[in-house]
Amino acid sequence: MGTSETLRNRILISILYIYYCLLLFFINNFTWTGMYEESNEKISVHVPVHLKPINEKNFSHYLAGLIDGDGHFSNSNQLVISFHLKDISLAYYVKKRIGFGNVKKVKNKNAVIFVISCIKGLIVVLNLINGKLRHFVKLKQVNNILSNLKHKELNEKFKFTLNNNNDFNNYWLSGFSDADASFEVKILNIINRKKPEIRLNFQIDQKHKDLLNLIKDNFGGNIGYRSSQDTYYYGSTNFGSAKNIINYFDRFNLLSTKHINYLKWREVYLLIQRKDHLTERGLNKIIKLKKTMNNFNKDTIDLS
Repeated sequence: MGTSETLRNRILISILYIYYCLLLFFINNFTWTGMYEESNEKISVHVPVHLKPINEKNFSHYLAGLIDGDGHFSNSNQLVISFHLKDISLAYYVKKRIGFGNVKKVKNKNAVIFVISCIKGLIVVLNLINGKLRHFVKLKQVNNILSNLKHKELNEKFKFTLNNNNDFNNYWLSGFSDADASFEVKILNIINRKKPEIRLNFQIDQKHKDLLNLIKDNFGGNIGYRSSQDTYYYGSTNFGSAKNIINYFDRFNLLSTKHINYLKWREVYLLIQRKDHLTERGLNKIIKLKKTMNNFNKDTIDLS
């Protein structure tokens, strides 16, 4: 009996230890709303495996972000999303996941557009992004389609709503960033300083600042305004906000060629984290990484 009781106690302790380990795993690997804050934990040198959204929920958040960034529901009842020519494979990936639409090269532009014109395809898209789209302008465009007499049956099926919460524990920012974001490394020579200052900037430009404020509240950084262009921009100009950005994109991967820029940007962060940027060898490596980053932009496409 003594031996059996001892064995039972050992089994109970083992079970409790397993539960404890599982609890630590969830705490360390899952982030809740508003939890992208500075911590003492360093960014890992190991780059996570690059993964696409594994299920419909993840893809629908990504698609909503992509549409919020570079999508448009036109007056002719079409969904149009623009991509840089280098991201044509991403356009075909989106087409395959949705099951509808066409990819077209834009004449005299380094760009392609993904277009859905049929009602069945629009229904699939609207069902996917319902409750996940964030941009109030896109909501107006959706309502224009729903109010069209041709889509009376669609209008009666469901009520379309925006995502008004500040939960970024999904692929929305990944899609939004594939559309509109850029990763920049700035090397500044400052008077009376022996070493140049290295700045990591994750930047997003928008006509309205509502979504940028939401990003700032979750990841840190700041919002600026360009009076000459009448546009706002978000920038992660400090080391803490850059760390928050990396923690996000390590979980919710970018799907465009911007992922390559992100990995180089991330590598510069690691060099700074190890203080290698204070050495001549580390600084030269940062300069080389900066030169290899592609800061291309899509040619302007009128989607109105």
